Amino acid sequence: MKRPWLVYGLAFIGGLVVFLVLLSFLLSFIMFFKEKDFGKPQIGVLEIKGVILDAEEYLMAINAMAKDRSIKAIVVRIDSPGGSVGASQEIFEELKKTRMKKPVIVSMGSVAASGGLYVSLGGTKIFASPGTVTGSIGVVLEIPNIEKLLKKVGVETETIKSGAYKDTGSIYRPLTPEEKEYLREKVKLIHDQFIKAISEERKIPIEKVKEFADGRIFTGEEALSLGLVDELGNFWDAVNEAKKLAKITEAKLVFLPKKKGFLSKILEEKGSSILESIFLKPWYIAVN
Repeated sequence: MKRPWLVYGLAFIGGLVVFLVLLSFLLSFIMFFKEKDFGKPQIGVLEIKGVILDAEEYLMAINAMAKDRSIKAIVVRIDSPGGSVGASQEIFEELKKTRMKKPVIVSMGSVAASGGLYVSLGGTKIFASPGTVTGSIGVVLEIPNIEKLLKKVGVETETIKSGAYKDTGSIYRPLTPEEKEYLREKVKLIHDQFIKAISEERKIPIEKVKEFADGRIFTGEEALSLGLVDELGNFWDAVNEAKKLAKITEAKLVFLPKKKGFLSKILEEKGSSILESIFLKPWYIAVN
């Protein structure tokens, strides 16, 4: 016995699935064109938040915005207490290159200290709020020592090395006097690099920079008086300045890097590097 209702039901379900798929494609197509907003100039917003440990994601975003002709200017929004020297320097240098192609305006948020300040030096112009915490011009190297803990649990380590300084910074023993002096020299060299960058980018005599480059923090108002920032203003003041320098009256804001969820980060290859930085790297030099 034939069951026409079954045939019609399956046909209806199949048609509904096809309709939903086509509707999905249509909506995606519409959203694509809506987001692109063709013909309208854009301002790229680079968000640097939290401790700066890795520059890769930021460098890719800066490079993409530098090449995109529809992006007429870049606003760098910084909310960071600092981070690793290498990453901060990489972002700073990339922003310097980019400002030769289009305006790069820095907007300091609640905190833009140490490495956050270092990064900001790459901008064409720097804005800060009166109460922004910035400064903290210094370098710190912290090395944990778990030797006593290991002895309590009966664990000993043996080290075979090719040179006297090869295991400097080992968490299994204290530093020798020679190693302390050796590391002090490295910290001073990096501190001098920071001071030089401030002097050159902010046009402040190097001896003047040395007077306040002792790790102390400054409010936005104090930073303005020292010449570390150009103007007091919030994020939207920075956006308006970007429009002005780019000679445009309106623009769409494009935020980069794209925000990702915690699980997405873990699933990516970078997840392994995060774990490595937590568990396998006992110390790093930070502008902090």
